[in-house]
Amino acid sequence: MHTREVQPPSHPCSTEPLLPILSFMYDPASRLDAELEVRTPPPSPPAASTVIPLTRSQVSALIERARREGISRRDLMKIFAVGGLGAVFAACERPPAPSSSSPSELGVADVPWVKNPEPFIQHPTNLETRLELLDAVITPNELFFVRNHAPTPRIDATDFRLRVEGDAIIEAIELTMSDLRALPSESVVAYLECGGNWRGFWGSVVGRTAAGGQWGTGGVSCAEWGGPTLASVLDLAGIRSGAVDVDLIGLDEGGFSRPMPIERALDPTTVLAHTMNGVDLPPDHGFPLRGVVPGWVGSSCVKWLGRIVVSSEKIWSRNNLTSYVLIGDDWPADQYAPADGGPINAGVVKSALALPRPAELSAGSNSISGFAYSPSGPVQRVEWSADGGSSWQAARILDPVLPHAWQRFQFEWDAPAGSHTLLTRATDAAGQTQPDQIAFNSKGYLLNIVLPHPVTVS
Repeated sequence: MHTREVQPPSHPCSTEPLLPILSFMYDPASRLDAELEVRTPPPSPPAASTVIPLTRSQVSALIERARREGISRRDLMKIFAVGGLGAVFAACERPPAPSSSSPSELGVADVPWVKNPEPFIQHPTNLETRLELLDAVITPNELFFVRNHAPTPRIDATDFRLRVEGDAIIEAIELTMSDLRALPSESVVAYLECGGNWRGFWGSVVGRTAAGGQWGTGGVSCAEWGGPTLASVLDLAGIRSGAVDVDLIGLDEGGFSRPMPIERALDPTTVLAHTMNGVDLPPDHGFPLRGVVPGWVGSSCVKWLGRIVVSSEKIWSRNNLTSYVLIGDDWPADQYAPADGGPINAGVVKSALALPRPAELSAGSNSISGFAYSPSGPVQRVEWSADGGSSWQAARILDPVLPHAWQRFQFEWDAPAGSHTLLTRATDAAGQTQPDQIAFNSKGYLLNIVLPHPVTVS
């Protein structure tokens, strides 16, 4: 296991000393301070977890001031993560240290995304979908959530090459986009969900705050993905009989990767997608190529895919050793060594209302809709309650019902004036139903309790 030391910046305007920890800065769920919080809590909170003593308008003004001084929002986040608010103020007093390459020259934007972030709930590098804006199974590309571990890279498809290699491959190969488009293409309608979706409710509902980005219900969306199967690409290189793991590695900063067993890689539903909802993948969603692993957490669906490694041994990386693992009393580390806890691969059954939080409705009849999904899909039943779970009524599941997609549901509620809490619970094809409670894990993955949704009726 390698660890990284954080050195304070030699000059508050210079971000160069921070580059070695770039991948940590962009992943709230796995920053060094979050990792240390799990293992040995420090005597006082780190700067990145303290409350900023500024109003929203003052923070916006500070960001604008930094931009005028030549500091991008991206660099501003790095300065604050290491030096705290004082370093931000100091950096804003002087222009940043000169750099040999600008972000645009490196193929990286000054902001983490390419798409318009306005329709979303914005997190430092992530965009959370507002479910209330959706009214169909397919999520429009411009409303599909974004989970980035680093800013969206700009990749020229004409220069792109996918390399397939490893000791369990007969012959290493490189494929262009033309090669990949020439392969038989499969289409799958599948939802993708961040493993940390709903993490914010550990604190606000369960009462135990989990480390990482505080997602609401919108770290999930559904699209039609098109491209060759991963199996067909691996067949071109030839797979040796002793193959164990397949690692998908991205071209983003830090080269995000997440290995999977060879059995899952060869599953006919595991696709290397180059289209999304009938068009080329948008930059924020992995252009020109990404993995799509239906039913598995979104981190397995590596974006900006540039390299595939097939190994005859188990592959370990940060994203199955310390991130995307369940850490808590129910997952003793010694049972999962060298990982810090139990691995997460498949998602869990969930349902959520397509309403703002909190919601405001008019008294009388209201048509309420939402989304339910499960890796053991399709969802078979959705129930709702307006009396704290004392009684449950069936919601209608709307067509189309597809095996790897989420399902829309709907019910009518004759809402009386006052403050209310709506509950929903889904049951999937395997008979699994959302529970009332689950065991806590310190990184807040896979929360799927029956989620209370506050509603004010006037």
